[in-house]
Amino acid sequence: MAHPSQLRPVVYAQFTRIAKAIAHPARLELLELLAQGPHHIDGLAREAGISLASASQHLQVLRAARLVEATREGSFVVCRLADPKVSALLASLRDLAESRLLEIDEVMKAVLGAERELELVASRELLARVRKGEVVLLDVRPDPEFQAGHLPRALSVPLAELERRLSELPKNREIVAYCRGPYCLLAVRAVELLRDRGWRASRLRDGVPEWRAAGLPVDETPSQAAPTRRRTS
Repeated sequence: MAHPSQLRPVVYAQFTRIAKAIAHPARLELLELLAQGPHHIDGLAREAGISLASASQHLQVLRAARLVEATREGSFVVCRLADPKVSALLASLRDLAESRLLEIDEVMKAVLGAERELELVASRELLARVRKGEVVLLDVRPDPEFQAGHLPRALSVPLAELERRLSELPKNREIVAYCRGPYCLLAVRAVELLRDRGWRASRLRDGVPEWRAAGLPVDETPSQAAPTRRRTS
């Protein structure tokens, strides 16, 4: 039987595979995107604002650490989180960072200014108000992410389509917009646009992964549509 002094270095070395894999801003962002649902590699690159080659390299690191899985659909490769625990790891890392690093709050204040988000403690109350028809819950993520999972009774209006679809939104009810979670600015932009056009609008801090983690219901929309993709040469 191996002595404990021999066992620990081997086990800890395996732990560092995970730590090294997530120790890059781009890889963390890719994981956050995949927490919304499966994506094609070119779609991930586009959403993260990096080149296809860079996205592929980062995904290889994440796959080597068994955090991400990939399957081929014809000429396209679809990536997804390998385990729901990966999303939980991201949430724990974020919670720890927010509690220990004041710089995060300073950055958020600089970006959001005085416009703060609807707090997590209001989530169940918000859900009740949505069910009563008092609030319109607006999902401004791309449609494939909405189909992979969305908050109950949410209306899918991707940010890029919001301005031309304003007529679909009632002006006599408050609009609460959400996107991919605390550090996603899609909902911030949506709220700015809605308020400029005369709607009462607020931003929900949480996204689908946070709602799932809190034990709140998440709906799925069955669809034959594949994740957003763009053919590349």
